[in-house]
Amino acid sequence: MKHIFLILFILANTFTLFAQKITVAKDGSGNYKTIQEAINSLDTVTTKTRTIFIKNGIYLEKLMIAKSYFRLCGESEKGVIIKISLARDVWRCANPDDYGAATINVKGHDLAFENLTVINSYGFEAKGDTTIICTNESSGNSTTNKDRYALPREKGEEIGKKIVRKDGHQFAFRSMPGATRLTFLNCTFRAGGGDTVSPWDVESGMYYFKNCRMEGGVDFYCPRGWAWAEDCHFICHNMNAAIWHDGTNYESSKTVLKNCTFEGDKGYKLGRYHRPAQFYLIDCNFDENMADADIYHVANGPDSKWGHRVYYQNCHRKGGDYAWHANNLKIDSKIITVDWVFEGKWKPF
Repeated sequence: MKHIFLILFILANTFTLFAQKITVAKDGSGNYKTIQEAINSLDTVTTKTRTIFIKNGIYLEKLMIAKSYFRLCGESEKGVIIKISLARDVWRCANPDDYGAATINVKGHDLAFENLTVINSYGFEAKGDTTIICTNESSGNSTTNKDRYALPREKGEEIGKKIVRKDGHQFAFRSMPGATRLTFLNCTFRAGGGDTVSPWDVESGMYYFKNCRMEGGVDFYCPRGWAWAEDCHFICHNMNAAIWHDGTNYESSKTVLKNCTFEGDKGYKLGRYHRPAQFYLIDCNFDENMADADIYHVANGPDSKWGHRVYYQNCHRKGGDYAWHANNLKIDSKIITVDWVFEGKWKPF
């Protein structure tokens, strides 16, 4: 009798484990044909992590993620492609904020993204700059708050219109305030413009990237809050900056890049910041196209109340090092760990 109960217990728990895994397949062989349908099927009351497994295929869909505690796991990084074409300016001229401007849009927390290629193809496909009617953002009264960052006004723009640049802001990934404890493993993010990867919660955002590939224009990797990127590859198509950080709210906010590699168009600059920021680059390598320019504070940004905090350890450039990325750490590099970055508040693995 005890053996029967044991068998029933094992079967029940096995069923529960399988029930927590949902499969998406375009050919109909899974539970759902689209990723968004699978996300919508999840309940909102559990704190147990569920898995949505995505079979190889090209998924032409925008993901809206307001739920928490689940993994989006692709069959393979190159095989699972999630793709839309959308300029941020176009979206914002018809909508009040950025939620919906990206290929993957996130409001949820405690999420993992694994083995995925995420593309916003607008900049790769647009034939040039355009001007559109824009009443939301071009009235001259655009405001910024914790949920909304006003679009920049450009010289020569008319009231009620917006210039949409071919290489303007194009999110592949955009998270909103409250979306924290986000993990990215073996993912590719590509866009033909700026702000490709934008996890934006300056108050409590914590983000972990491992073995990811990111490509775009200005500030294409631009976390706010606390971020760790390890074994990642960055490809820059803009002369102003590849990476960016916003640590406005807390002195301890920081972005750490460890054992990462950089390449780009000839003359690209490594990084910049408009607000208080803190950068650590450890064991990183740059290609010969990187300009002789340290990560810099943009002159028209607010003063950095904690000073210029950009630190390097064992970073090298192909073709010869520049003086500005010489070792200047004020602490032992062994201290710089994932636990140190997130101050013991989160273990992403």
